[in-house]
Amino acid sequence: MAGTPLHPQWLMPRRRVHESIRMADGVVLDIGAANRWVERELGQRADYIALDYPATASELYGTVPDVFGDAATLPFADKSVAAITCYEVLEHVREPDVVIAEISRILVAGGVAEFTMPFLYPVHDAPYDYQRLTEYGWSRSVEKAGLELVAIEHLGHSTHAASVLLCLALSGSLQMASPIGFAWRLPLAAVLIPFINLAGWMLAWIWPTWKAMALGHRVLVRKPG
Repeated sequence: MAGTPLHPQWLMPRRRVHESIRMADGVVLDIGAANRWVERELGQRADYIALDYPATASELYGTVPDVFGDAATLPFADKSVAAITCYEVLEHVREPDVVIAEISRILVAGGVAEFTMPFLYPVHDAPYDYQRLTEYGWSRSVEKAGLELVAIEHLGHSTHAASVLLCLALSGSLQMASPIGFAWRLPLAAVLIPFINLAGWMLAWIWPTWKAMALGHRVLVRKPG
């Protein structure tokens, strides 16, 4: 079902790493490394280091990072890392500005970092889901940390965002149904979800997007110097 319109999250943006990080020369730190998929995207000159929180790595993904650590107190020297990825992490930390400041501290002058965070997306990994940032919130936090904002990408066409939210509303709420209610609603959801997905996908080809309604943001920053 994954990868087909039958899946409620079929229209979610695909994962990727920015070219400036893929071709980085030096230490590339992957904060919240999960299954280390970023490592497979990097060039030969990168010295990849996976960092994750112990509970997340062991209990959620069953992986072993190179470094166990807390993103709010990164165990690296000042100006020691060439590039950093921090994907789908900051919504789960209590003080995201502290993490961004730590990233600024350990980046070399001219080093780059890339963040992603969902925007229009349900609460997940509860109770450790604390915030969503608008593009203006991103600008504020990046500038506060002394970093240069290179680009903010709005992830997902607005019709994709509407479709994903509706599909997740249908599939997620089934968890709250009684056994009888689940039994008769499941076939209906199996019809509605692919219809909604395909409608959102087709509309994106003919309808302009609305940046105020994005599934998430991809943010590229550079440390001046």
